[in-house]
Amino acid sequence: MRHAGHFQPLPPAHAWFILGPVSALLVVGAHAADFVWRAAGAIALHTAAGGRAAVVALSYGERGESGDLWKEPGQTVEKVKRMRHEECTRAAAAVGAEFVPFDLGDYPLEVPAAALERLVALMRELQPEILVTHTPVDPFNPDHPVAFTAADRARKLAMGAAGVASAFKTIKPPRLYLFEPHHPEQCGFQPNTFVDYTAVADRKEAAMAAMAAQSYLRDHYRERGAQRAVQARYFGAGPETKLAEAFQLTTPRLTSGL
Repeated sequence: MRHAGHFQPLPPAHAWFILGPVSALLVVGAHAADFVWRAAGAIALHTAAGGRAAVVALSYGERGESGDLWKEPGQTVEKVKRMRHEECTRAAAAVGAEFVPFDLGDYPLEVPAAALERLVALMRELQPEILVTHTPVDPFNPDHPVAFTAADRARKLAMGAAGVASAFKTIKPPRLYLFEPHHPEQCGFQPNTFVDYTAVADRKEAAMAAMAAQSYLRDHYRERGAQRAVQARYFGAGPETKLAEAFQLTTPRLTSGL
């Protein structure tokens, strides 16, 4: 996501951007590892440039997103949650982010009013310039759209009426990005931002290695990173770009000129 000045242009249908330093980035995932597969490269670039990053896991994904752990005899939900917490703490540390678990349960994920208020409070404290979350549609995962709805509603509550005085503290409207779902075509995902994370590939690898509960996803996202890099070259990336993550920017950017 290239930054040329205070006002930023709306990207065309497809665009190539390099992540630059901004004040804060917030990722809201339905499950503990969602940020690892889909945005760890962008997060690592952000923190390497001096930015602050926080990753919210609305659930640990203990019931439906911890396949390898449930192969162990005598496994329990509480044990899986503890293991997932340890895994994601290490993964977040690998990319320089703060891990914020909400522990709301998964399959189904539900976000009560108190949890929404907590998310709003986090946004007011962090004041992110960038918010990243799931697509609003996912026919294969019941929790991902719930996370999108919570993140988007919290964003709107935190920003209030955008510059109008209010009875509560507000934040500047963050740019809202959707990270790539596992089945992009079925989720209506239209990537218009590609982030080259080649320089921090080792940090994303470390984050993925920490996720022992979902080791089966590592090869998939390595291959996806290489595929997106090939596509990014059509939009201006050079041959040195070996790995990229795709995002969909959903909020317009204000610009002082084309």
